[in-house]
Amino acid sequence: MGFFIFDIQILKMKFSTPQTLEGIAGIIDCEFVGAPDFPVLGLNEIHVVRPGDIVFVDHPKYYDKALNSPATIILINKEVECPKGKALLVSEDPFRDFNKITNHFNPFVPARAVIADSAVIGNHTIIQPNVFIGNNVVIGDDCVIHSNVSIYDNTIIGNGVTIHAGTVLGADAFYYKNRPEKFDKLLSGGNVVIEDNVDIGALCTIDKGVTASTTIKEGAKLDNQVHVGHDTIIGKRCLIASQVGIAGCVLIEDFVTIWGQVGITSGVTIGEKAVISAQSGVSKSLEGHKSYFGTPADDFRKKYKELASIRLIPDIIDKLDKL
Repeated sequence: MGFFIFDIQILKMKFSTPQTLEGIAGIIDCEFVGAPDFPVLGLNEIHVVRPGDIVFVDHPKYYDKALNSPATIILINKEVECPKGKALLVSEDPFRDFNKITNHFNPFVPARAVIADSAVIGNHTIIQPNVFIGNNVVIGDDCVIHSNVSIYDNTIIGNGVTIHAGTVLGADAFYYKNRPEKFDKLLSGGNVVIEDNVDIGALCTIDKGVTASTTIKEGAKLDNQVHVGHDTIIGKRCLIASQVGIAGCVLIEDFVTIWGQVGITSGVTIGEKAVISAQSGVSKSLEGHKSYFGTPADDFRKKYKELASIRLIPDIIDKLDKL
């Protein structure tokens, strides 16, 4: 059996050795369209696919998006015309079979020690008591990991990183398919990457990617009780205050400031040097170099004008009643 390796530079989960279309079809017991030796290099979600990847699709609404994506192997639940230069895996349940492939190449390996033998810890790094460090974790130099931190398998941490007590790096993605009988979980085969000089407060939770890396870039600072969803990327020197909740697949560009209790929905982009005021709700992408507040979050000046207008409503009603 192969295993996954993680390429931080392109955020891609790939097989340690190339596979074939016929071989993958055998693992999930499905039909295939294409040459039996068609190369299969990895698997990924639609937003990070590259040539050689498998992507799955199980709803007609997204067929065209998947078939026209950079992925060259499409795991699909309908016989369709195969695009030139690509291959198909025809499955009655692509979600289930995507999980099968993930589990085949990247099965869960139980811990054998509080700090795994395969973990690599750099020079002058301090590991406080009761820290758990999983399989294949890499931690750089001059870090401080405080007590009761849990660092799941395959997490990569740079130099000069401080992580405060109770934080969890690498829990599973919150990603489910709603079936008639239950919620079916999509297995998480990605990891977490923390770059140099990042500070992470107490009781933060940073979920690993489904197929790629949830990434916090150089110099970012997270306060206590911040949640970061799967496959999210937080840019350089971002400042994120307490109780912010960030959903999966969010892109936060460099030098963004997010104040307390902000909620950010999945799949949006926050532009460089944006500032989001406390308790705002972000439901769409926001341009950089602007300040925002409110729910839904919008430009600071526009929101203040709206509030000023709302305050005039009682006077307008009163004047109408006197007519």
